[in-house]
Amino acid sequence: MRSGVIAQKIGMTRVYNDAGEHVPVTVLRMENCQVVAQRTEEKNGYTAVQLGVGLSKVKNTSKALRGHFAKSSVEPKAKVAEFRVSPENMLDVGAEITAEHYVPGQKVDVTGTSVGKGFQGVMRRHNFGGGRASHGVSISHRAHGSTGQNQDPGRVFKGKKMAGHMGSTRITTQNLEVVQTDLERGLVLIRGAVPGSKGAWILVRDAVKVALPEEAPKPAALRAVKAEEEAPAAPAAEAEQEAPATEGAE
Repeated sequence: MRSGVIAQKIGMTRVYNDAGEHVPVTVLRMENCQVVAQRTEEKNGYTAVQLGVGLSKVKNTSKALRGHFAKSSVEPKAKVAEFRVSPENMLDVGAEITAEHYVPGQKVDVTGTSVGKGFQGVMRRHNFGGGRASHGVSISHRAHGSTGQNQDPGRVFKGKKMAGHMGSTRITTQNLEVVQTDLERGLVLIRGAVPGSKGAWILVRDAVKVALPEEAPKPAALRAVKAEEEAPAAPAAEAEQEAPATEGAE
């Protein structure tokens, strides 16, 4: 089980595939998605990573969170979330996950808060058909009709579909396809619609009902790992350049 990521919903657009067909996609942006803390079996009873994304002003960050971020040596984050991981896929604190964490064609599960629509009737909220438009029907064209039963049980059952508040709920859409990724701009393009309004924070995880592709990076696609691999090469190159100058001086 790999870690998921936190991304910000930018909006929708479309791209074209090799056959020239346009594919509607939702654009998600990952901005400084870093590991803030670890949850281990010995200390917490489960294994997980806490990720933070975006940047938050210090004045808008509580004192407790300032200490939490300072302990991890990361800047204050706008959004924090936990993702369960297997022990072999645990990530180091401070590591940054890039957009290449997902590969084109991979299936993902996306979680977000749906757009709030306020108080709505049953036709919009539950797709009721409504009453007849004529033949004696008046002021009941969009009404839900009877809600109760006879004297026994003599009440309205819990969960009855009625008018009420619609939207602004946590929704998970499963098996959405990753169409493209952009490493430089930190973009992940997902086919179709994603729950949430523009600018909302979205949680993206590997699909639980579809096998993970073999080319998917494990434990994750990390920007910090690439920097560590390039760092040792620089001192070695400088030593080779300084060596002839020292021999000539002698």
